[in-house]
Amino acid sequence: MQGIIYEEPTVWLFLLVTVIMGGWAAWMTGRAVAMTWRPAFQLVLYILVLGLFVRFIHFALFQATLLTLHYYIIDTIVLMAFGFAGWRYNRARQMTTQYRWLYERTGPFSWKPREGG
Repeated sequence: MQGIIYEEPTVWLFLLVTVIMGGWAAWMTGRAVAMTWRPAFQLVLYILVLGLFVRFIHFALFQATLLTLHYYIIDTIVLMAFGFAGWRYNRARQMTTQYRWLYERTGPFSWKPREGG
């Protein structure tokens, strides 16, 4: 997988920077977009910028390549997954708490209309 998914000498650096640190930032970005009732396309723009910052952390701390489209796309895909999960989780929570007479939660990421609503 080294060279395909990540360019660092060990997978632990990829997991630390992209998945843990970047994933947390992407989740919080998705949460912020959901909490302010903004549409999902704005989240895409924010995550694209966040992908640049994650690439910079790889470059600055671990001497990875800064301007590489391949690894930028991989990092951004991982960040999009975390960002949209955070957005959907918080949107489901919003819909079921603010409109509890209309919707009920069916899972961590989904809701459905109530029977009597």
